Amino acid sequence: MKKFLIAVVVIVLIFFGYRSYKDYQDEKAQLTQNSQLIQEQIKNVGKLVVTEGDFSQVWSYKDSKKFYLDVFSARKKALIVVNAKVTVSYDLSQLETEIDEENKRVIIKSIPKEELNIYPDIQYYDVTQDYLNQFEASDHNKIKKKVTASLKKKIEASSIKTNAQNRLVSELSKIYILTSTMGWTLEYNDMPVTSQNDLQDIKL
Repeated sequence: MKKFLIAVVVIVLIFFGYRSYKDYQDEKAQLTQNSQLIQEQIKNVGKLVVTEGDFSQVWSYKDSKKFYLDVFSARKKALIVVNAKVTVSYDLSQLETEIDEENKRVIIKSIPKEELNIYPDIQYYDVTQDYLNQFEASDHNKIKKKVTASLKKKIEASSIKTNAQNRLVSELSKIYILTSTMGWTLEYNDMPVTSQNDLQDIKL
């Protein structure tokens, strides 16, 4: 009888040991599968997000030079029309993440900074120039520099940067939704992301 009871206990221990081992393996397999899904989602997010805008400006350019003890002057002027295409982009292939499988965490370590590109199309109209003061390459460079600086101010006052960041948040939200659905935690700057609103407050 004693041997029988020992045999039963051994069988029970083996059974529960096997069940525990199998449950552990199943959990490990599920964890690995979840990790692969998250990695795939991050890979899908890793693309170039581009927001475009068009800006226009009209400038009046004038310049004069004095000659012979300021007795004579030579002038040049032009009406300048600028149509510029502007893009604000985030290269999310540069997104740095870390996956902590043991604690079920996805950590966003670094988000790429925005890239601002301005493509101005500068057209000159009503060009007037004296023989001793004609348009040169230095004038065109000076005009382009001023136009670009002015456009940057207009861009800062516009909604294009906000729209670009909203698109960035939309892409990052895909990672948050997946991790949240799987019971994982998304973190950025050592802080857990508990809602999509938290992503709106990201400081780049």
